Amino acid sequence: MKDHSEIRFAIVGCGVIAPTHAAALSRIEGVRLVSVFDTNLTRATEFARKFDTETSPNSAALFARDDIDVVSVCTPSGTHADIAVRAMNAGKHVIVEKPMEVTPEACDRIIEAQRNTGKLFTVISQHRWDRATQIVKDAIVMGKLGRILLADATVKWFRKQSYYDSGDWRGTWEMDGGGALMNQGVHTVDLLLWLAGEVESITAKTRLAAHERIEVEDLAVALIEYKSGAVGTLTATTATYPGFPVRIGIYGTEGSAVIEGDRLRALTLTNGETYTEEGAAAHALSVAQGGSASVEKEAQTRETSADPGAVWGDSHQSQIEDFVQALRTGGSPLISAEEGKRAVEFVCSVYASAKR
Repeated sequence: MKDHSEIRFAIVGCGVIAPTHAAALSRIEGVRLVSVFDTNLTRATEFARKFDTETSPNSAALFARDDIDVVSVCTPSGTHADIAVRAMNAGKHVIVEKPMEVTPEACDRIIEAQRNTGKLFTVISQHRWDRATQIVKDAIVMGKLGRILLADATVKWFRKQSYYDSGDWRGTWEMDGGGALMNQGVHTVDLLLWLAGEVESITAKTRLAAHERIEVEDLAVALIEYKSGAVGTLTATTATYPGFPVRIGIYGTEGSAVIEGDRLRALTLTNGETYTEEGAAAHALSVAQGGSASVEKEAQTRETSADPGAVWGDSHQSQIEDFVQALRTGGSPLISAEEGKRAVEFVCSVYASAKR
């Protein structure tokens, strides 16, 4: 699709994350939300009314339409492969919400379908577009942190029991694929792998510590050895009241960086350079390589917003814009299917270690 014609989207699954996709699409020039589908027809109808689009009676009818170019899959995690494969086989490009799927084998089905059809595919890992993440990534690539020694992260969130009781798929191995780590922590896993590199080994423990009527963990702790020689830890939980911002630390021989709550808290180098949250905007302009205007706009908005929730979804918009750009230029999206699988493999390795 190497032109500037309108790119037409559909959304499958009208649950919690779908409005974020729809709102992002409404802000991107040259794209349009054409149709939505959900097995709950009442929910689909209400969603379509809110976003001024139409519903399809079933997924087969949606995939058969010739006025849809891209399908955003916003259904429970364990259904992603079935829907994505069907959509690509029907000639659609596909974006799936995190995680890519719940097992590496299911991810392989998506990868095979993509290779067979030649369609573009990406998995939502929108925090790579956060300005703080891009600043730290640039610093690592440019060698400013030196050799990475330690990379650690904490995802200390809180979910009430009602969260898990709100859907019969939540907290199940079949549909959720895991608990605090697979569902809530997978974004942080993606960032750790992107920033710190490939993993050599994992030793982990998991617990169902504070919730009832679920099959999966609400607490996971992992000790990680990276192929680079660095080590680190990852903690993910939905049992820490009242919940705390995600924190990622990357520590090297020449400097350290800390991201907390998607914002740069510190980037300090032994050569005397120090970047703080206040100076991050100027630093981003000077070192960002390939950052889009939308990323800078998002960063400025986050700096000035009194309510962080008011700009939730901006990074989704940046990732979808990256996907649209790939469609228009014949390129590839930043996040490939293989990278989506890598995060799932990591999480599954944590679970395997915990079982051992």
